[in-house]
Amino acid sequence: MIPLSVYLYLQLSTMALTIDVTHLSKKFNDTYAVNDLSFTVNEGDIYGFLGQNGAGKSTTIRMLLTLIQPTSGNIEMFGKKLSISRSEILKQVGAVIEKPDLYKYLSAYENLSIFAKMSGIKVSKKLLMDQLKMVGLEDRAKDNVRTFSQGMKQRLGIAVALVHNPALIILDEPTNGLDPQGIADIRNLILKLSREMGKTILISSHLLSEIELIANRMIIIHKGKKMVEGAVADLLDPAHTLVEIDTLNNIETTQLLQQSKWVPFIQTKNQLQLMMNKTAVPELINDLVEMGVQILSVNSSHSLENYFLSLTTQSENVEAFTN
Repeated sequence: MIPLSVYLYLQLSTMALTIDVTHLSKKFNDTYAVNDLSFTVNEGDIYGFLGQNGAGKSTTIRMLLTLIQPTSGNIEMFGKKLSISRSEILKQVGAVIEKPDLYKYLSAYENLSIFAKMSGIKVSKKLLMDQLKMVGLEDRAKDNVRTFSQGMKQRLGIAVALVHNPALIILDEPTNGLDPQGIADIRNLILKLSREMGKTILISSHLLSEIELIANRMIIIHKGKKMVEGAVADLLDPAHTLVEIDTLNNIETTQLLQQSKWVPFIQTKNQLQLMMNKTAVPELINDLVEMGVQILSVNSSHSLENYFLSLTTQSENVEAFTN
């Protein structure tokens, strides 16, 4: 019998790469928007591309779509160099960049039909209606796009991106400006595209909470550089929960913890911070109460969240992680 570790290695080593980016850089004047960036997206991934606004996400996506040229580095997609096989590769890619560019005085069906013709493919009315049904717009097929909410426009944009049945879908901040229901609709649509249609999806966002719900792999970039990349399940391991405690006397509480079984989990001497599995937090609180500690507050968060927050300074990102 093959050991599990060997089996997993063999599986990973034979996994087809949809995107393989190596040492990619883009320089505008004297500033690097993307700086020596490398990452891979496997076939079938929902790949989260995370970073604060201005981190280089959109610039990277524009290079993937050949809308701008890299300063240096290499992009391969479906095993071919993008610089050599551009037309062949892009036929297999669908994308929605920020807000979809739609004809607002035409109906949803007319928009989809026009974009299908622009893609050079012949499609039946049934196929177009099936596409609209898939994104939840079948009942609004004849309505002008100008009457649509932003979430409906996003879903129609995804239908347009899918009209030529691409293997890879690239979505740049698809939930920007949406209300909670719109965000949930896009999230469910992405999961459907992955699970039922087998699409590979790269989705950029500044919301870790959203990526955590849908992605299986992810990367965090900051100022154009890769900070961390890996499987979401590993990066968001519950064993790496940071617990911060505030009491009436933090110095005395720290001394008590240093004489207890919790000492291996203490992260700092100046603050009451412990790194542990989140399932152990209730036991910690019970022990503190038995020690006579008067607790003012207990806050727990994933270490990756704190790592991301340490990289981000914009209030919208802080709110996204703490809501």
